Amino acid sequence: MSDIKCIIPAILAGMFAAMGVGGNGILIVYLTIFTGVSQRTSQGISLLFFIPVATIAISIYVKKKLISYKTAIPLVVSGVAGTFWGFYIGNFVDQVLLSKIFGAVFILMGISQWFDNKNSKKDAKK
Repeated sequence: MSDIKCIIPAILAGMFAAMGVGGNGILIVYLTIFTGVSQRTSQGISLLFFIPVATIAISIYVKKKLISYKTAIPLVVSGVAGTFWGFYIGNFVDQVLLSKIFGAVFILMGISQWFDNKNSKKDAKK
């Protein structure tokens, strides 16, 4: 796999992740479909990729005072707990089923975003 074929999707995934659009999902899809990397390995790479991207994005959001800590802290604590449960359960889920679950969640998120214009209209007015 050439470097350019990795660099371009990584840049796009980083951009989407920084905007909160799910860049890591894009990275996982790219790695599994276009490079033949297994779903579990793609998830691990995606998590490693997320650390520096999230660190930079968080620092910018903090600097611009765009984080509601009252909302964020319970979500972070719950997310950390969910991470441990997800990792534990993921070890028992078949690779094919894991891919299907990932795809189904991705489709449901897309459908939800497609039909949910309320928040987009509120943000556009600000």
